[in-house]
Formats: sequence, C-alpha cells, structure tokens
Amino acid sequence: MIDLYYWTTPNGHKITLFLEEAGLPYTIHPVNISNGEQFAPDFLKIAPNNRIPAIVDQSPGDGGAPISLFESGAILLYLADKTGRFIPQDLRGRNDVIQWLFWQMGGLGPMAGQNHHFVQYAPEKIPYAMERYVKETSRLYGVLDKQLSDGRDYITGKDYSIADMASYPWIVPHERQQQDLAKFPHLKGWFERIAARPATRRAYELAKTVNVAPTVDEAAKKVLFGQDASTIKR
Repeated sequence: MIDLYYWTTPNGHKITLFLEEAGLPYTIHPVNISNGEQFAPDFLKIAPNNRIPAIVDQSPGDGGAPISLFESGAILLYLADKTGRFIPQDLRGRNDVIQWLFWQMGGLGPMAGQNHHFVQYAPEKIPYAMERYVKETSRLYGVLDKQLSDGRDYITGKDYSIADMASYPWIVPHERQQQDLAKFPHLKGWFERIAARPATRRAYELAKTVNVAPTVDEAAKKVLFGQDASTIKR
C-alpha cells in the first residue's frame, strides 16, 4: 500500500497518473498547501522540504521498514523501478527516460511555475518578469515539440513513460501560461493522446474530489509565497 501525501498541483498529478496507470493500491492524504498543512510536523518528517507530493511505501518489497520519499521525480523513478513499468530496462532506453524526467524537473516545471507566479499571482505586474518566463515557457514547449516531431507517440519513443507523466501536468494549464498549443502541433498531438488515456481521466477526476473549490486568496498567497529561512527554523 502506498500512502500518498498530495494536493492538486502539477507535481501532485504526476503521482496519481502513475498510480492509476499501474493499478497500485494507494491512499490519498490531502495536504492543503493553501492552508499551511505542509508545515505539520508529521508531514515534515516525510517531506523536509515542506512540499507535496510525498509517499510512504508500506511494503517496499525488501522485507524492511516502510520507505518514505519526497520530490516528484524521485517518487516517479522509485515507483517505476518498484513495478518495472513505464521505464525501459535497457541501458540506453532507461537513461533516455531519466534525462527527460530531469529536463522536466529542472526546466519545464520551475520555469512554468515562475510563469504562473508572475502572470497570475504576483501583487505587482512586472513586465520584464512576465515576458521572461512566458518566453522561456514557450522555448521549452518548442523543445518538446521538436522532440516529438519525428512521429513518435511519446517523449522517448512509442512507449508511455514517467517522462511523459512528469511533463503532461505542466502542459495542462497552457492557457494560463499564455501558450497556444496550435503553434506546437506535435506537442498538441502528444497532449491529446495522454489526455485520452483512461488513467489520466481517473487521476484528474479524483483531483476534483480532493480540492472541490480551488482558490488562491490573499491568505493563501501569504502561506505559499511568503516563505523564507525562518519558515524552516520554526
């Protein structure tokens, strides 16, 4: 059984996408990040970076104690290795998937996240910051579009992998990121293929039951965007 500490963000969706695809039994423990639940002491024992998602695998398969993990990329890689699914077993295929997983973790996610912040949430509209991150998001969309331009169905070839699961949730809010998928036809086709997968539909329907009325009000902004070193020390 997997205990999933989750909220309805792109990084949270990555893990439900995997669990629904793999059919692994799991229990969701909602962590409402707008209310500051990510600072609860019990959660911090699992996720010292006070971010979702995190998991505890109660049955890791080695006969030992439960394993806890934070960071969505690390969780995806762990689950892929645990199940032997959604990552190739050969040297070249495995590392191809891993490099695109890291591409998302180091590029698409952080840059799109800054795009969200400065375009949607920042109290002051800063044209330079908005342009900077909208353009960088566009560049990254272009990288993915080019990667998919040779007729492959998924990022690393014909097989769906954790690289796709990592990137897809960050493309879902493309309109908020001021991106037009029509300008990226190969990316658009990929996006539609993943959206049509039954497991993807289940994962996103599940999200609606966890976070019934998504909102980021002024109080939530203070929680989400007001953190510094004192947050960790408290």
